[in-house]
Amino acid sequence: MAGSPTARRRRLSIELKKLREQSTLTCAQVGAALDWSGSKVNRMETGSGRVQPSDIDALCRFYGTTDELREFLKSLARQAKVRGWWQVHESGIPEWFNIYIGLEQDASTFRQYQCELVPGLMQTHAYASELHRTGAHMSAEDIDRAVRVRMERQAMLSQPDGPEAWFIVNEGALRNVIGDRALMREQIEHVLDTAQLPSVTLQVLPFDSGTYPATGSFTMLGFPAPEDPDLVYRDGITDAVYLEGEHHVREYTRAFDGLRAAALSPQRSTQLIETVLKEYAR
Repeated sequence: MAGSPTARRRRLSIELKKLREQSTLTCAQVGAALDWSGSKVNRMETGSGRVQPSDIDALCRFYGTTDELREFLKSLARQAKVRGWWQVHESGIPEWFNIYIGLEQDASTFRQYQCELVPGLMQTHAYASELHRTGAHMSAEDIDRAVRVRMERQAMLSQPDGPEAWFIVNEGALRNVIGDRALMREQIEHVLDTAQLPSVTLQVLPFDSGTYPATGSFTMLGFPAPEDPDLVYRDGITDAVYLEGEHHVREYTRAFDGLRAAALSPQRSTQLIETVLKEYAR
């Protein structure tokens, strides 16, 4: 079963939509049969509203599922209400990013391209703090909460059951001075340390790589259960986009593979990062 409340909610939504599609009914038709609105059924299938175990019970009896499946889905509904560890800091974490963290916690594979900044899972406390102070209108307390969550998220890279993580970072992200050179020296050292973790692969896309198939940063998450499809995540200043369709995943996978081919090998990437570190040490 999925490990985080967000992932459980996503799995529940997927299963409910699958049951309706197998019945060849629309949301409106299912809602009418149960004396609900069609929008309620839609919200349950998109994960945009809370789902009560009693609702699951009614749906499963209507669809004629097995008792085993009904109890499994009711269990997902109950456990989806549990708060994740990161949600105790909710005033510093926007809702759209809360969703992402919940999915990230359950991922078995993690692929990310960063074109402007050091990846969040590789950032030092000082680097992350500087980014939040400069880029967000947040109180000091909320900045502290947001940075604390970012630091705690990094633990998954060193856990035995953590995801296989593959990062591709544009050279500009390493040379873009955030704070001052002393802060960047510490940051680059941390990047090198993180790249040594068994679960981590790091490549750098150098300035002279030529054209490459991406126009912005993105993250791809893969999940251990075959019923949970991969997704693509892209965020902005005030919101985020989650792409789950086969076409989106296929095209972003193709783009990521193209970036891997254009980037330096992990060994040559380390050499370039060490060169950047020496420049910051001068």
